[in-house]
Amino acid sequence: MIVIDMRGKRKYKWLAGTILLVMMAGVVLAPAQLTGRNYLVSMVSKTIRLLPIYSVDVPDKRIAISFDATWGIENTEKLLTIMEEHKIKTTFFLVNIWLEKYPDVARTIASKGHEIGMHSATHPHFTQLSEAQMEKELQDNFQMIYDATEQKPVLFRPPYGDYNNNVIRTVDRLGFKAIQWSVDSLDWKDLSANEIQDRILTKIKPGDIILFHNAGKYTPDALDPMLTALEKDGYQVVPISELLLTGDTYIDYAGIQRKK
Repeated sequence: MIVIDMRGKRKYKWLAGTILLVMMAGVVLAPAQLTGRNYLVSMVSKTIRLLPIYSVDVPDKRIAISFDATWGIENTEKLLTIMEEHKIKTTFFLVNIWLEKYPDVARTIASKGHEIGMHSATHPHFTQLSEAQMEKELQDNFQMIYDATEQKPVLFRPPYGDYNNNVIRTVDRLGFKAIQWSVDSLDWKDLSANEIQDRILTKIKPGDIILFHNAGKYTPDALDPMLTALEKDGYQVVPISELLLTGDTYIDYAGIQRKK
């Protein structure tokens, strides 16, 4: 229990007020934010929630499009053709159980200039794995991607978007970056092309990362008109690694990567 004496000297009243606000709001800050008065948060909560990158604080209208490849290759050729017509590059997160079946498709994706990211070896819930098991999933995934595409992936998207502090620490320790998404197309639910477009175009903002699936039933039908609309609105689509900030950065409480 923390007891705060509000009768103290005036110069300490901000301290009492800040602690009370933190206790009431339950605020948790990323490690890079624990400076100055914000250090009080770590003193009170004693818990820091580590986050992957959901989006990026960019000064222009850049966004990233990503595709998770975990089942099938339906529509992959159509998607690559559409993106080539629009002259854009994106990021594909590949899992080994998919790569084992379609190494030639992975090579084609890479040959078209798209970025390859990791999505694990067997697509498990990472929060249920030990650190050693996570390491093996990541290392096996890295090696198979490199063998198939000659790309050395740096980005990792946890299967099912499932993560905790241990997952983020393990990913960071191995030199990789954990990536989520800020706009979900829900194309895996077989939404119509119009529904997918509406979900994205009504939510999109600079720095967003969009989630698609390469085998989504109506993804190609949604992608072409969506890209046309984004282009008209001045957006530029880039791979996730080109969206990310470099130098001194931190991830805020909402998962937004920012400059310090």
